[in-house]
Amino acid sequence: MKAIYEQISPFESESTYLLRRFSLPRFNVPFHYHPEIELTLIEQSHGKRFVGGHVANFEAGDLVLLGANVPHCWLNDDPNLPTDDAAKAIVIHFDQKVLGDTFLTLPETKSIKGLFQKIQSGLSIKGKTRDIIAEMMAKSFEQPPFKRLLNLLEILHVIAQNPADGDLLDSNFSQNAFSSVENERFKKVYGYLIENFREEISLETVAEIAHLTPTAFCRYFKKITHKTLIDVLTEFRVKHAAQLLTTTDKSVSEVCFGSGFGNISYFNKEFKKATGHTPLTYRKMGRNVFQWTKQHFTL
Repeated sequence: MKAIYEQISPFESESTYLLRRFSLPRFNVPFHYHPEIELTLIEQSHGKRFVGGHVANFEAGDLVLLGANVPHCWLNDDPNLPTDDAAKAIVIHFDQKVLGDTFLTLPETKSIKGLFQKIQSGLSIKGKTRDIIAEMMAKSFEQPPFKRLLNLLEILHVIAQNPADGDLLDSNFSQNAFSSVENERFKKVYGYLIENFREEISLETVAEIAHLTPTAFCRYFKKITHKTLIDVLTEFRVKHAAQLLTTTDKSVSEVCFGSGFGNISYFNKEFKKATGHTPLTYRKMGRNVFQWTKQHFTL
């Protein structure tokens, strides 16, 4: 799998942006990108979120603003999820060009211009700002087109005015000036890792996908991600294991091998190194937090 270009559905003739609510059995759209800016609110579900070279667990309330052409996906990794409408999200797509260059030079929109520069790294929005934006997004469905446009501008303004509630996801990705060939190579490699990290992955295989020698690939990969291939694979696998520990009853052994680790002792070592806790302790702590989030997050 590689990052694919997604053609966003045509916008309604009376609207400058696309507002949609999804209710699906699961999130399974592959690693993809598009020229439109995207704001995604997860109303229900859990799994892993990939943005550029960043990976994190997500759950209900996850709110992320992405710049143009930033590769991303939200994936459920629990095959036992209900088959009806277990995955719910509100998504806004819009093209920055509809606002116009002049608009972004106005004194009143200076903060929004700065926001557009930041979101090339991906921006996770938390705290009170997240709650305010979630409510505004939900109300957009009840508004006529002009009110929706004003609401979109207000959403961007609120996010821009509250930088403390925003976490950059992958500044390394946005800081690298990629050629089109390098960009495509990165997306192809990361797409392969996302799809196959639970399996054994060799340096030679990934280097071949990138059309590089193993030595050249290691230099290239470290330059982009500031991490080694092993570092990234371990991060993927630990995040996957953490999700399984808090959302399933699988044994530690099942979680270990189901996440791509070769043996339990190595799994325990890397998991504690990454989280500060053993898998069993993390399960007890994380499950309580996960259940609280499910019960208390409402729009």
